[in-house]
Amino acid sequence: MFVACAAAGVFVLPGGGVAGAAPTRTFASGESVTVPVDPADKPAVYIASDTPITYECSITGQARLARTTGTEAVTSDGVVWQQFLVINAPARGEYRLTCVDDEQAAVRYGVGRDLLSTPGGVSGLLPVLVPAAGLLVAVAGTVFVLIRRNITRKHLAVTG
Repeated sequence: MFVACAAAGVFVLPGGGVAGAAPTRTFASGESVTVPVDPADKPAVYIASDTPITYECSITGQARLARTTGTEAVTSDGVVWQQFLVINAPARGEYRLTCVDDEQAAVRYGVGRDLLSTPGGVSGLLPVLVPAAGLLVAVAGTVFVLIRRNITRKHLAVTG
C-alpha cells in the first residue's frame, strides 16, 4: 500500500493539477488587458522573467490585487511562470488589468488560476501527503494484524 501511494505521489500527482494553473491569457508590460474573472476560479497573476524586476499592477472596478506568499511556480510550454498576485473580485465580471515595470528585461505577465486552488496545486505538499497516507494505512494495518494474532495466540493458549 505504501509503495503504491508513494509511486502515485511521486509520478502521478505533481504534473496533474498544477498544469491547470498556467496562465491562459498573457500580456506585455504596459499593456492593458480585459480579463474575465470568476471569484470561484480563484484567479491569479503570474510573471515570467529571467531577472528580478520591480513591477506595479492595477485592476479596475471593485476587484483588488493581493500579494501571494511563497514562490509558487508552474511551467507551461517551456516558460516558468511565477505566481505573485491573486485577484480578489467581489463578483463575476470583466476587469481591466495593467502591469508595468521599469526594467529593460524581457517580461511577460499572465492570468491563470491560483496554484493553491488547483488539484495537486500545493506544490510539494500533495505528493508528500499521499505517500504519508499510504504509510499511515500500512502502519495501522500492521498494528491491526499484530493485535489480532496476539488475541488468537492467547485464545489458543487458553483453550489448548
